[in-house]
Amino acid sequence: MSEQLRPDQAPATSEDAAPRVGTIDSQPATTAPAQDVIVDEREGISFTTRSFGRQTWDRFRRHKVAMFAAALLILLAISFWVAPVLSPYGFRDIDVAAMRQGPSIAHPFGTDQIGRDLMVRTFHGGRFSLRIALVVALLTTLIGTIIGSIAGYFGGVVDTLLSQVINLFLIVPALVVLLVVGVRYGASPNGIAIILAFLLWPGIARVVRGLFLQYREQEFVLAAKAAGARAPRIIVRHILPNTFGPIIVNATLLIGTAIILESTLSFLGVGVTPPTPTLGNLVNEAKGAIDSRPSTILIPGGFVVLIALCVNFLGDGLRDALDPTTRKG
Repeated sequence: MSEQLRPDQAPATSEDAAPRVGTIDSQPATTAPAQDVIVDEREGISFTTRSFGRQTWDRFRRHKVAMFAAALLILLAISFWVAPVLSPYGFRDIDVAAMRQGPSIAHPFGTDQIGRDLMVRTFHGGRFSLRIALVVALLTTLIGTIIGSIAGYFGGVVDTLLSQVINLFLIVPALVVLLVVGVRYGASPNGIAIILAFLLWPGIARVVRGLFLQYREQEFVLAAKAAGARAPRIIVRHILPNTFGPIIVNATLLIGTAIILESTLSFLGVGVTPPTPTLGNLVNEAKGAIDSRPSTILIPGGFVVLIALCVNFLGDGLRDALDPTTRKG
């Protein structure tokens, strides 16, 4: 015989198996506040976006050599501007009783052949040399960016003509031109800066031209053209901001190039004329004492090498930080 089941022993149906809303073990459920039961499914995932400037700085500060070079350059720049102010001597002051002295407490770098304090003259020379280099970098970047952007954006005949001009400047022996022009116009720091900028702009122009050739076919540029934007607006507002990274890197490296070229001209006697000191003409003035007092030539020459190295390391760090291929969202 089949066993009869009482109603209270009937098998559970699917409806009975499902949990009843609002009850647990036939007791009223306690509803927790909404904020206590919300589950954050995005836990562990960061949706914070960083600006390009912040990303660039984060990458740059991880480049220890570049950070050290930047700090050293800042320290040198401060020394060039502050140390001469604190010294009791001027870079033109002559002390006949202290001619050709070696390093001492009164004159830490010694004195030159007519008794001028070499520490003051070296720091003043570094100031003039650094100022020339900064002006050269600014002028070169400005000229090269303008010409390179015009050539790269318009293309065709304009690009052909400007490219020929760029190539012509690149094949001209720069040192020969600097020597010839320096004899006639290179008596002042501003004159040297203009001459150097006139010869160095093709390098920046080629970089900018290549970038504009790449970007002018991008969708955002084509969209701007379709919207009726004119060429100057497209160049300045749409393409140029995307080229700032390589331009900044090349402008930074130009500072080191300008320092070396200015020192070369001054050493050859066609740069800034004394008594205005630069690192180059200080080396030129001290070359006769290299055997008897080598510090008089090693100190300014060492500053030239140190600045050039720091600028190159800084440029390497900026290149890595601004490289679009390493950009992360």
